[in-house]
Amino acid sequence: STLGGFSSFDDCGIYKINDEKSIIQTLDFFTPIVDDPYLFGQISAANSLSDIYAMGGTPLFALNITAFPSEKISLDVLSEILQGGIDKCNSINVPILGGHTIKDDIPKYGLAVTGLIDNNSIIKNNTAKKGDDIILTKPIGSGIISTAIKKQLAKKSTIQQAIDTMNTLNDKASGIMKKYHVNACTDVTGFGLLGHLNEMCKGSNLSATISYKNVPLIPETEKFANNGIIPGGTKSNLKFLNNVLLFSDSIRESQKLILADAQTSGGLLISCDESDSKKILNELNIKAEFTSKIIGKFKDKEKYNIYCKE
Repeated sequence: STLGGFSSFDDCGIYKINDEKSIIQTLDFFTPIVDDPYLFGQISAANSLSDIYAMGGTPLFALNITAFPSEKISLDVLSEILQGGIDKCNSINVPILGGHTIKDDIPKYGLAVTGLIDNNSIIKNNTAKKGDDIILTKPIGSGIISTAIKKQLAKKSTIQQAIDTMNTLNDKASGIMKKYHVNACTDVTGFGLLGHLNEMCKGSNLSATISYKNVPLIPETEKFANNGIIPGGTKSNLKFLNNVLLFSDSIRESQKLILADAQTSGGLLISCDESDSKKILNELNIKAEFTSKIIGKFKDKEKYNIYCKE
């Protein structure tokens, strides 16, 4: 029987197979966000695997989903994209068991991923509790930086840091999270930090207060945002959330857009009791690749879903 799914905007579909275990299923694919086809394959695979990790599951196997203009671009490019995906999955012993490719004018790549989870340890995105701390495990800004890369404005070190962020799996963070009592979790992807936090608030019937200065950013994100280097998806995210957000007067428009920035393969957004948050944070910051931060707190439902202060 189905335990969860899109009725609660959960990260994966959940299908109970017996009293102990459930299958979890997710699918994601998108157009290239970097020029290097191998890197695109790696980043897209990492992004596709992320939902499994957000629920506390273990990925078992995957299938490729590919669209490619084979009459316009050499098939060697397609091979590199697929090799990137294979190598990313091989790094965690997840076999890719085939897939499907169609002809299309614009290349697209991603994975359908099947995972396994214990029924008593499913971490959903709509079960946050009042008083929980909110932890973010990766810096944000990849949408803005990707736009700056396309406009050839980003320096090499910034490009590398953005790629490293997008190319890093959430497996370590998920493994650490599962050792503690976590009430809810989601991953930060296309709807941006505010969009995914809003889903947690709506599903849990709570409000959240976050502090802009505590949100980790990829270097140069603020510089580009201040100069209007903002992807269309980020602007749409902020507009969509207009009625559920309240910003302090001191928060600039560019900062609002950063918080709404559409991410690729972003970090985990973890909701846990404050009695556990420091322990989780400490272990994340010793073992995981990026600095995790407590960015805010859940509270009783108020007029707005998210309150953002400086």
